[in-house]
Parts: sequence; C-alpha cells; structure tokens
Amino acid sequence: MATPAPVRVSIVLPTYNERGNIEPLLAQLLPLRRQFDLEILVVDDDSADGTAELVRQLAHGEPAIRLIRRVGRAGLASAIKEGLLDATGDLAVVMDSDGQHEPGSVLRALETLQAGELDLVIGSRFHPGAEIRGLSGRRETGSTWANSVARFSLARAYGPLSDFMSGFFALRLDRVLPLIRAVDVNGFKFLYELLAVSGGRLRAAEIPLTFQPRSYGSSKLDLAVFWDFLISILHSLSFRLLPRRAISFGLVGISGVAVQLLMTALLMAGDRLSFKQALPVAVVAAASSNYLINNALTFRFQRLRGLGLLRGLLKFLLVASLPVLANVGLASAFYSFVSPDTFWAQLAGIVVVFVWNYAASSRFVWNTP
Repeated sequence: MATPAPVRVSIVLPTYNERGNIEPLLAQLLPLRRQFDLEILVVDDDSADGTAELVRQLAHGEPAIRLIRRVGRAGLASAIKEGLLDATGDLAVVMDSDGQHEPGSVLRALETLQAGELDLVIGSRFHPGAEIRGLSGRRETGSTWANSVARFSLARAYGPLSDFMSGFFALRLDRVLPLIRAVDVNGFKFLYELLAVSGGRLRAAEIPLTFQPRSYGSSKLDLAVFWDFLISILHSLSFRLLPRRAISFGLVGISGVAVQLLMTALLMAGDRLSFKQALPVAVVAAASSNYLINNALTFRFQRLRGLGLLRGLLKFLLVASLPVLANVGLASAFYSFVSPDTFWAQLAGIVVVFVWNYAASSRFVWNTP
C-alpha cells in the first residue's frame, strides 16, 4: 500500500524590520518538514533593515522558504491576507515574526485543527493554560478590555473564545478562503475581521500560548492601531454597511466641529470680530485640522510626508473650497434668517459638506477609491 502524501502546510510570516528575529524563527520552523509538506511565506513590507535581503539569501539554500516583498503596499492585515491568498497549502498557520509566538505551538495548532475537524484554531494569550511573559501590565489590561469589546460586537457563536486579537492562528484554506477574500485589510486585526466577516459560521477552538518577550526590535503598537480598533468595532456594529474610511472620516470630522466652534468663539471673544468675519477663518482652520488628522489616521497607509504633505493640504483645501463656501453661506443664511444661534448655524453648514469632502478628498488627495 502506498504511503499517503504528507499534508501540505503553509506558514505565513508578515515582517517589517524583523532582521534580528526572522533567521532564528525560520530555523525553528523548518524541522516541521519531517511531518508536513512545508512552505514558509515571508511577506515583507519593504523593510529598511535588510529583512527581505536576509530572507532571500536563506531561500537560496532552502526551497521551503518563499519571499513576498511588497513595495507600495503596507499593513499587517493586508500582508496576512496576501500571504494566505498566495499560500498553496491545505492548512495554513499565521504567526508573528518577532519571536513572541513559540514555534512549538504550530504543531499543536495543526494537530488540534485536524483532530477536531475544525475550520480555525486560535492561539490564545488568555486561555486558562496560557502564560504571558512578553506583555506589559498596561498592554495586557488593554488587550483584555479590547477582547471584551470585541466579544460584544461578534457573533454569539464565538462567545467562548478568549483572544479575538491574536496574531497566531491556523485554518483550513479550502473552507476559509472565500472569507479571507472578503476581509477588509484596513482593519485592526486580521483575525477579528475574519471572525466578523464569517458571521459565526466558522468552527473554531483555541489552544493556550506561551507569549514570549521580544528578542529584537520594538513593538509596532501606536495610536493608529488603537484608532483602527475603534473603527473596526464601529464597522461591525453598523453591520458592515458603512465603509471603514467613512466612519473614520466622520469621527475626524467631529473633531473638526470642535475646532471650528472653538476657533469661532476665540475670534469673537471681546467683540474683536463679528460672526460673519470669524466664520471663514474658523472653517479653514477646521479643514486644515481634519486634513492633518485624516492623513495620520484614516489614510495612514497612503500617508503624505514632506512637500507631499503641503501639496496635499493645498489639494484638500481646493477640493473643500466649494463645500467651504457652502458651509459659510449656509451657516450665515441660517444665522441671519432662521436663528441667531452660532452653534446651530455652524452645524447646519458642517453637515452639508461631509459627504463631498469624504468622496472628493479620498479620490483626489489620497488617490483611493
């Protein structure tokens, strides 16, 4: 009787400036060739520290290693999605490349996936059997809170799970691939987005992780990541009907309302300027504030810098000039003919311009559809 062919397994490793971590990680993963037909896909976001060059050298002597170098594309979720779509395995594992996920957990996840006829196995930092060594107290508290909020926004079938934000998971590609294609790569965490898209249809289980401290480099966690989490939650709660960028643009617009109202009040203080004189200055200040925040958060993967930032501001103000005039005109007319209330007069103008600013600036400033 012929020996059955080994199961083909793809391991997806998203990287950005992980030169100090990637070689020892690959060395620990390659022994899995003894049990599986193995491919390891390193999806690198054009690292500046030579990560891709090192992986290319290692791949010369090891056909199981594949390098996908992305230029002009960035983001953890999109790197994972691209790796999974390019994977040729029957089963796939996604894990971080910073050394915080133990390679020994890969075999346990694959065995659990096969034994239980599951679609998805998550490596959990918050499983009763897990051990956290590489997470600060503040980050552990933040992750616990984030998981609680995420559980509220996901299908009830996933209620028993404990780590919706994990970067370690294994899945059956044939069953999950249609959902992978639908994942929004601008999301906070790929796993959370996958669970949200699936609507409770995936048969999922967890294994405990021993979460290690980083060996080299620093965490990629920043304000933009927390912002993405907030947008992901609101996106799920809106039944995914509202575009993520529209939600983000709207939240930034709320901050612009505050800037405009504050600037108007300051300029009118002490009767220095009349409402109609202060309003145009306040509107331009609010538009500039919205542009800078959107550049840093909403469109961070198309973020403009240097002279491009200044050119983008000029484009943004030009694109917004028509609704700015509408804002000033409508607010002034509301103030003169409807109610001499500066708050409601300005709010009427602001509401009118939101849709135009979002659609036009997305296309002409940050070149996104």
